[in-house]
Amino acid sequence: MKHQLPALPYDYNALEPYYDEQTVRLHHDAHHKAYVDGLNNAETKLAEAREKGDFALIKHWERELAFHGSGHILHTMFWENMSPNGGGPATGPVAEEINKSFGSFEAFKKQMSAAAVAVEGSGWALLCYNPMFKKLEILTAEKHQNLTQWGAVPLLVLDVWEHAYYLKYQNKRAAFVEAWWNLVNWEDVNRRLADCLNK
Repeated sequence: MKHQLPALPYDYNALEPYYDEQTVRLHHDAHHKAYVDGLNNAETKLAEAREKGDFALIKHWERELAFHGSGHILHTMFWENMSPNGGGPATGPVAEEINKSFGSFEAFKKQMSAAAVAVEGSGWALLCYNPMFKKLEILTAEKHQNLTQWGAVPLLVLDVWEHAYYLKYQNKRAAFVEAWWNLVNWEDVNRRLADCLNK
C-alpha cells in the first residue's frame, strides 16, 4: 500500500504566533509531501529491481529509501509532537525520566536547545529512549538519515532544516528553537515513552 501524507492534527494557523501558518502550510503540503512521494517511488523502484533481478542501481535506491523514509517518519512525529495547547515543563512519566537522565528539566531544555542550534547544515535534534541503556538521550541527525544510534526510539523531534523556519525566523534558528518550546505536546511524548517502557 502506498504511503500517504497524514493530515495535520490541527489547523494550519493553530500554532500561531510561534509557528506561522504560511510556513506550516508549505512545510506540510510541499516538503513533507515530497518525502512521501520520494518514499513511494523508492519502494516502487526497489520492487522493480527485485522482479527483474537487476540491482545495478541498488545503492541509489537504498539511499533514496533511507532519505525519504526518514523524512516521512520524522515529519509525521514533528507534527504530532506539537500542539496549540502545548509548551511548559514536561509532565508525567517523561518528566521523571528527564530528571533521571539529565538532572532537571532546565538542564535538559538547555542541552536540547544547544544541540538543535549546533546541528551543522540541515537536520534534527531528537529526544530518544535507548532501551539498551534504559535512559533518555539527546541525539542529532544531520540530513536526517545519518548519525543515528541503533535501537534508540525517537520521542520528541525538532526539525531545524531551514524550510522549517526560514519564512518567519530567517537565519535566526535559535529564536525558532526557543519559540518551539511553547508548542511541545508532552501528552504525545508520554504516549511514545509508554510504548517503549511497556515492551
